[in-house]
Amino acid sequence: MMPEILSSPLALAVWAALGYLLGSVPFGVLIAKTMNLGDLRKIGSGNIGATNVLRTGNKLAAFLTLVLDGGKGAVAVLIARAFALEDAVMLAGFASFLGHCFPVWLGFKGGKGVATFIGLSLAAAWPVGLLVCATWLVVAFTLRYSSLSALTAAALSPVFAYVTGYAEMTVLFIALAVLIYVRHAQNISRLLAGQESKIGKKG
Repeated sequence: MMPEILSSPLALAVWAALGYLLGSVPFGVLIAKTMNLGDLRKIGSGNIGATNVLRTGNKLAAFLTLVLDGGKGAVAVLIARAFALEDAVMLAGFASFLGHCFPVWLGFKGGKGVATFIGLSLAAAWPVGLLVCATWLVVAFTLRYSSLSALTAAALSPVFAYVTGYAEMTVLFIALAVLIYVRHAQNISRLLAGQESKIGKKG
């Protein structure tokens, strides 16, 4: 089901810009620098997300990155929901995801968006977010692959949206899932080749 357009083009543009700016804050890079862990883009996979921060061996830094990357997606959604209509809410959430993946501050070379995806999912439709988290945790604890956990949760998120009464957000979750798969192209290749790193392994 396509979401109904309720807001003006100008309002949508404003909320998209706000969502993007919130999402583009590279918390992983900032935390790694603050804690003297080095340039995160030169460690492990070079990704700026929590999984790669964990490869530095600093669990606190990884946890903070996870919370803050998720938080910026949630904040974008919650602010929009407080002041705007639901189409702007979904756009702000999607834009925050784009901001994380393609931050202007890092030459549009950002993370893979998993934590931001989870955060905005919890804020936009909490039943969907909880099911996404549960799926990620089950796959992560059983198979120990962060990428496979994210791919599975993302693929199921549109289904979760539909069956939990958030059919109007199905398109949003389809778009997020597609981008997550695009951002995980190299991970997918390594998974198929049996060369993907497991959770907790230093890069």
